[in-house]
Amino acid sequence: QVRLVESGGGLVQPGGSLTLSCAASGIIFSRYAMNWYRQVPGNQRELVAEISSGGSTRYVDSVKGRFTVSRDNAKSTVALQMNILRPEDTAVYYCNAKRVPYLDFWGQGTQVTVSS
Repeated sequence: QVRLVESGGGLVQPGGSLTLSCAASGIIFSRYAMNWYRQVPGNQRELVAEISSGGSTRYVDSVKGRFTVSRDNAKSTVALQMNILRPEDTAVYYCNAKRVPYLDFWGQGTQVTVSS
């Protein structure tokens, strides 16, 4: 079965760093674009960072220069390194694997809280 499991969330002070990881199983990982989304209660889910099957990356403007997404196809993992964290980065972060047009899988999410 397909599983995406996020880890690495937690509480961090503003200006601090966290690295999230997502471990995938049940898919041919290298064929999927891997994405990180985040969601605050009451808000729509926001695409934060994406890395294509070819390794190209894109970021939402608010995290450019602070977040870095990477993938390790040998380990079937994708990471999101988050630096200079701000309170507004607080959200549940979700790992997503997508292979157009029909395949789209989600993890359960991990909480990131940025607060002093």
